[in-house]
Amino acid sequence: MALSIRLSRGGSKKRPYYRIVVADARSPRDGKFIEKIGNYNPLLAKDDEKRIVLDAERAKHWLGVGAQPTDRVARFLDAAGVKERAARSNPKKAEPGEKAKERAEERAEKQKAAEEAAAEAAKAPAAEAEAPAADAEATAE
Repeated sequence: MALSIRLSRGGSKKRPYYRIVVADARSPRDGKFIEKIGNYNPLLAKDDEKRIVLDAERAKHWLGVGAQPTDRVARFLDAAGVKERAARSNPKKAEPGEKAKERAEERAEKQKAAEEAAAEAAKAPAAEAEAPAADAEATAE
């Protein structure tokens, strides 16, 4: 039987409250569990000591038996000093996807074309304005 230490959601709509439970990995998220080892209330302030309540002794026991924590619970266990969590590094996380890069290139090309058109439009009327003025002077003489 594969055990997992995970969150089981409770609370009402838009007011989440989680139990940290040890459960069979095949059971549903909010379904049957073996033991409740803590609580997590995301609505409380991050510095509130009641935001995460965890029974460290029971967590150590279940980890020793072979239970695998989920990513979120692994963070809680690391913060409590129960289990060390390896730091992850994802340098491409903030990099936009291929489609977004293509759209940015298209936008840049359109912007450049618009600036060139505006520059030519600015030059052309100035040249046209000089020519009629010169014609007007020539006809005035």
